[in-house]
Amino acid sequence: MKAMLLRETALFSQNPTPLSFKDLPEPKIDTGEVLIRVTACGVCHTELDEIEGRIMPRLPIVLGHQVVGNILESDNLLLDTQEQAPALQIGQRVGVAWIASACGACPHCLSGNENLCAEFKATGRDMDGGYAEYMKVRADFVHPIPESFSDSEAAPLLCAGAIGYRSLRLSNLQDGQSLGLMGFGGSNHLVLKLAKHKFPKSNIFVFSRNPEELEFALSLGADWAGTIEQNPLEALDSVIDTTPVWGPVTEALKRIKPGGRVVVNAIRKEESDKAVLMKLDYLSQLWMEKEVKSVANVTRADVREFLQIAAEANIKPEFQEYELKDANQALVEMKQGKIRGSKVLRM
Repeated sequence: MKAMLLRETALFSQNPTPLSFKDLPEPKIDTGEVLIRVTACGVCHTELDEIEGRIMPRLPIVLGHQVVGNILESDNLLLDTQEQAPALQIGQRVGVAWIASACGACPHCLSGNENLCAEFKATGRDMDGGYAEYMKVRADFVHPIPESFSDSEAAPLLCAGAIGYRSLRLSNLQDGQSLGLMGFGGSNHLVLKLAKHKFPKSNIFVFSRNPEELEFALSLGADWAGTIEQNPLEALDSVIDTTPVWGPVTEALKRIKPGGRVVVNAIRKEESDKAVLMKLDYLSQLWMEKEVKSVANVTRADVREFLQIAAEANIKPEFQEYELKDANQALVEMKQGKIRGSKVLRM
């Protein structure tokens, strides 16, 4: 099969083409797994972190955790019966998200928080992902794709959409309350669409340093869009931050109301001489019971619930398509901030 392979980590400034277009053996499934012929795979900012070594993947590895394809072969065509999921069929179109497995027996898994499991395994980090023509995965960790989505529309929903859905739930937002979105890439542009659907009376404020992203946000219905240095029209009840830097978190804490919550939807934050530590002023940023909450991974329930809501509400991502062999180009453009919605590889 054709695949884009990462053999070693390096900064893009040192190696602008970190992935190699290779012929690799087709995966052989083990007990409880399915073989998928990949048709589309979203490109995620997390893959930049893997390539540059801020998040260490198993090496060598095939990246990609927003995968859509069709089941070609299966050892066990049953999803997790505890979740009352339907049986799978050969040829069925399914998706694979960041969560590739969890132990299923620890307190976190048993309470529905399998995203916190100590044995959590990630697609495209701990096992080969979807930057390839074929991949294998546990049958109980795939997700049927609603018919209303094309393959390229469905791919970003599996990570950018699902993690955005979890972030919005964790924000505790109520209809009529104000929501701030720090950064406006693949995830927050879907959060905006979702929030407009679930909370039609709420005002949504978007913060970005990119003028094109601000224009994009307004075109999707944001009530206000500006830079992080600008003040919105009102104090915010909740903020969802999707940036890789600390500044938006500290600024968001200044802008939320008493009892407000800042949800950090990022797998890591950059360290630099200017921001090794997040310095907070207690009175202006933490006093009055303000909260900061991180988002860690997603659960299968997050993915399946969001796919259903997105289908019912016709929530679809904005995206650009690339051929598999052009994955490096898509990643470089993401690194350079050339993002409007999501990027998707087509096989």
